[in-house]
Amino acid sequence: MRVHDGMYIGGAWRPAAGPDTIAVVNPADERIIATVPAGTAEDVDAAVRAARAAFPGWAATPPAERAARLTALRDAMAARQDELAATVTAELGAPLALSRKVHTGGPIVIAGTFAELAATYPFEEKTGNSTVLLEPVGVVGAITPWNYPLHQIVAKVGPALAAGCTIVVKPAEDTPLTARLFAELVHEAGLPAGVFNLVTGLGPVAGQALAEHEDVDLVSFTGSTEVGRLIGATAGAAVKRVALELGGKSANVILPSADLARAVAVGVANVMTNSGQKCSAWTRMLVHTDQYDEAVELARTAAAKYVAGDPLDSASRLGPLVNEKQRERVRGYIERGVAEGAVLVAGGPEAPHPTGYYLAPTVFAEVTPGMTIAQEEIFGPVLSLLRYEDEEDALRVANGTVYGLAGAVWAREESEAVAFARRMDTGQVDINGGRFNPLAPFGGYKRSGVGRELGAHGLAEYLQTKSLQF
Repeated sequence: MRVHDGMYIGGAWRPAAGPDTIAVVNPADERIIATVPAGTAEDVDAAVRAARAAFPGWAATPPAERAARLTALRDAMAARQDELAATVTAELGAPLALSRKVHTGGPIVIAGTFAELAATYPFEEKTGNSTVLLEPVGVVGAITPWNYPLHQIVAKVGPALAAGCTIVVKPAEDTPLTARLFAELVHEAGLPAGVFNLVTGLGPVAGQALAEHEDVDLVSFTGSTEVGRLIGATAGAAVKRVALELGGKSANVILPSADLARAVAVGVANVMTNSGQKCSAWTRMLVHTDQYDEAVELARTAAAKYVAGDPLDSASRLGPLVNEKQRERVRGYIERGVAEGAVLVAGGPEAPHPTGYYLAPTVFAEVTPGMTIAQEEIFGPVLSLLRYEDEEDALRVANGTVYGLAGAVWAREESEAVAFARRMDTGQVDINGGRFNPLAPFGGYKRSGVGRELGAHGLAEYLQTKSLQF
């Protein structure tokens, strides 16, 4: 076990204000692999004060220089990608191949996109007899989740730094080691002291202190809708900006003309990636009633390929869930699905291994729109297949939850899929398996959140507008 001391504040590692620590557990074998300090309101205050002191200088730094620092950060991440991937695997349990390709490869690309945007974004524009200035909002408090620990940090730090903001990051307590390694890379990249600060700690203590701090101008949070509501209420009382990326219950709509086998296979893969621990997972597969039975068998076959096992074993395609509490939560949903009449065609609540927080890939058939498993975010490797009678019925079911984060549509003709996607109440839709685009805005409708991440739209969240009239 490795003991980590201190917080990264003002360009240096400082002793934590209190003696309490957080144990970091490897979810694959349930061993404690490290401890980190449990930050207090005093730690948060010190970090925010450092960020506030650094803000004027960083905001005045020419965009080209901010771009150069972000490029240096991207290069530092790339140079230590193997270490980053191993750290993600150790504390999250993601298969090592996934950690390298998605958990670290993606953030390296995203950091590069914000470096380019910092150099090219129109921070000043003319309109009529006015000059419009887009200026950094100030000090950002970023509260990040455990499911994509590096991606979510970079998706907030990248645009904040590109905009000229300074930032305090409070990572999830389950995955703080990736965040600490990222702080080392920030230091290597030569960012000025106080521009980036890191405080580890528990959400109700350090996270709440950061959201409530009077000198934080914007709170960027990714996590559950329940916590997002609390942060939104806190920020609203202080008339403070928020960016909230929250839950999802995304629909994968397979229209009758689609390549059914491909759509089902890709849909199953989407749900099982990261053991289903992603807010954008297409956890509801909608299939025309005439093709439903075939789709169920295809999904059963596809799910069987996702072997749950040691993340360091190349044969494992499904790692453990992040902790015992999360596994029990997912188990509860599976049991609820059975109790409400859904039919298990793969997997179930039983643990496939005696050690580690594993669950088998689970597929439900005969799911109806009103069932709990069709309405609530499960955050595990659980797929529900629902029938629809016609296109209008499919649209009603697809839009029939409180969420609207992501989704997918499949059809033989792209135009048919696009026409359906335009009517979906969701922030991002993949057409016939469309590829991830790091420049496309990501964020939700309804209770899936407020604001957008990634690309120019993500950068805009960290800017405020001033107009000069002549």
